[in-house]
Amino acid sequence: MMNENLEMGRIAEAETSIAFYNFNEDFIPNEESLSKREIGRSFYQLGKLHYDKSDLEAAEENFIKSLNCAERPRDTFSIFKILGFLIRISSEKLEDEKATKYISLAEELVDDLTQVLGSLNSEYFYNVGIVKNYGGNFQEAFDNFQLAYKKSKEENEPDILAKTLLALANNCYVRKNYEGALDYLGQLNQLMAILKKDYLSGAMFLFSAKVYLELEDFDNSLKFFKLANQTLQSKKCWNLFGYILLGKGNVYKNMGDFDKALEYFNLANESIDPTVFKRLSNLLSSEIEEVNDSSVDLYLDRNNRKVKERNLGTIDFKHRFVLLEILFLLAKNSGSYYDKEQLAKSIWKDEYNPLIHDKLIYTSVSRLRKLIEPKNVKGEKRKYIIRGKDGYTFNPLTKIRFHMETKNVDDKTIANVELSSPV
Repeated sequence: MMNENLEMGRIAEAETSIAFYNFNEDFIPNEESLSKREIGRSFYQLGKLHYDKSDLEAAEENFIKSLNCAERPRDTFSIFKILGFLIRISSEKLEDEKATKYISLAEELVDDLTQVLGSLNSEYFYNVGIVKNYGGNFQEAFDNFQLAYKKSKEENEPDILAKTLLALANNCYVRKNYEGALDYLGQLNQLMAILKKDYLSGAMFLFSAKVYLELEDFDNSLKFFKLANQTLQSKKCWNLFGYILLGKGNVYKNMGDFDKALEYFNLANESIDPTVFKRLSNLLSSEIEEVNDSSVDLYLDRNNRKVKERNLGTIDFKHRFVLLEILFLLAKNSGSYYDKEQLAKSIWKDEYNPLIHDKLIYTSVSRLRKLIEPKNVKGEKRKYIIRGKDGYTFNPLTKIRFHMETKNVDDKTIANVELSSPV
């Protein structure tokens, strides 16, 4: 409660100081007033507070005011940070035109950096890397982050080193170099024990969880999502809460626990303003549709050897390799008949031998049917696997969804920039 009162006091103090001035771009301070830069800093602090509290509209408004108070080239680094927040907010709100404009402004600032710096230091290369990342030039971004990494060590700049390590991890994640991402995150974790920066730690844990999810290390993924949530909530920072819930839902979906996944997706959906968090809302809608489409008869997850039948629920195929292969062969080619010879070659990689394969095929298909077919009233036809004179086929009227083969979400993310991306 004390922290909340202190924070509210900080907001009120900043708002009071700003209220004395009618803000405009042409404001000229006198000797008795606050300087334009001081007002800009107040707007920036307000923007950051609103950003942390998930009020992206108010955050954007204050960041723009802060941007209008900044002067080039003196405030170049501050402008970089403000534009970074504005790009992330525009990306979340799916406002391509705004994001593109801010990215162009950031690219123009690179020239200013060479004017205000006596030498090309770690902060220069870090910011150039961030700009390259915005533009989707991930390899060029990586090269600049590597230079920032080297120079920040030489210059003994732990703050820049920490931000660079997060940026390198993010860059590796985007390029699907997950082992590289974990290496940089491990270095960052050691550094965070000294620096104690909660928001950076929260982002580090969130990226760690996402990497482990890609590596299908679900226990570690859940552990780091929990750490991310605990760290960010200790700072009273709520803007990534929806993404943490989305991530947890994805873990359970990939584990085959679709009911628990749906709980997290729905909880995330209820925790955000969909008119502002449009990117996250689109992602959640797609996930909810994928695991909760009542018209889907079978949801097949080959990687995790899970099948969800509309009436029977989740069926574990972990130790039923042959049955899963038969199911996927028939389901992928529904309507096409497979005779015994084709099944022998496709499933067992053998030439058909009636003494061996006749009973093997009959027994395997019978076991598969018992697993996936709801109990039918006597006389009803099989719902899924049909036997005809030409062999076995999968009912073409069955609605099937294959894991990782759902429609792509057109979330219009700018160069993979999201709220947890480094600024």
